[in-house]
Amino acid sequence: QVQLAESGGGSVQAGGSLRLSCAFSIQYAYNCLGWFRQAPGKEREGVADIYTNGPIYPDGRTYTADSVKGRFTISQDKNTVYLQMNNLKPGDTAMYYCAAGSWSLYRERCSPTYWGQGTQVTVSS
Repeated sequence: QVQLAESGGGSVQAGGSLRLSCAFSIQYAYNCLGWFRQAPGKEREGVADIYTNGPIYPDGRTYTADSVKGRFTISQDKNTVYLQMNNLKPGDTAMYYCAAGSWSLYRERCSPTYWGQGTQVTVSS
């Protein structure tokens, strides 16, 4: 059984902050979690990933897309993964999805297998 439930989305003015949460329960193998977003008319893109457990990176590993680097931070606390979003811009407006999957050594990214339903983030100028 797989459950990923996002929360924390909403409407905010440019320059504001939001923290997204994803409570998860996954009974299958996975070793990474990630946040992805999709704006209307655009392809879904990866925002930030975190390697959660395993021998590859004993001290952990994260990935942050260049477009949000320095503004967004992914973190995990037990069965919840967070995305702290600061200095939000109108271009960050999208549906944000939480996902779990397998870490790709080639891409140094999380390859998602399981998805949540998403939470909407709207940033106004």
